[in-house]
Amino acid sequence: MLTVDFSRFPLAPGDRVLDLGCGAGRHAFECYRRGAQVVALDRNGEEIREVAKWFAAMKEAGEAPAGATATAMEGDALALPFPDDSFDVVIISEVMEHIPDDKGVLAEMVRVLKPGGRIAITVPRYGPEKVCWTLSDAYHEVEGGHIRIYKADELLAKIREAGLRPYGTHHAHALHSPYWWLKCAFGVDNDKALPVRAYHKLLVWDIMKKPLATRVAERALNPVIGKSFVAYATKPHLPRAEADAT
Repeated sequence: MLTVDFSRFPLAPGDRVLDLGCGAGRHAFECYRRGAQVVALDRNGEEIREVAKWFAAMKEAGEAPAGATATAMEGDALALPFPDDSFDVVIISEVMEHIPDDKGVLAEMVRVLKPGGRIAITVPRYGPEKVCWTLSDAYHEVEGGHIRIYKADELLAKIREAGLRPYGTHHAHALHSPYWWLKCAFGVDNDKALPVRAYHKLLVWDIMKKPLATRVAERALNPVIGKSFVAYATKPHLPRAEADAT
């Protein structure tokens, strides 16, 4: 299940991609399939080991084209172990809402992104996320949990302040919002509640089968209750002051 829309976020074979806070690796795997040179980085060592196993399995199965590479590594988003201007593309999906110093993370991403490079940022959308916080303290008051809810204008302002130029936004995963509302209503750790189990089965069926009816429904509902807000931006070729003057 991808949150980044690669029809709006072009990726060329050979692009050097950083998937920052990669988690289980869903975006890193898609970039690898598209022929990129991928670095998947996360602070969670257990998840990184799993991502590395999947990269190896994909290579063995011939899922990645010739020239594509993939590396999984542990690292700190606030101190990236890469030189300036290292990547053509940076993706950070559902991560910034967890990090107190979100401006520091943005600064590091801008530092390692090449001039002219592209960045995709996804965060929980304000409205659906606010419902979750209202229904359940346990949803967000956990170690490593969500510490803020972004409004779209706030996130875009921070992106611009970091020296990036936003060029597009959209919402995603509308069908997942009701699932999380149910989870929050019945208890975030209560997977046995019948409404939660039933809706989870629906989501799994939708992900596996991709039926036309649910695809159309989600596209129609994304602007209204899409669970994620997605922003795309580029790094100017010129330093910000020179670019503004030009």
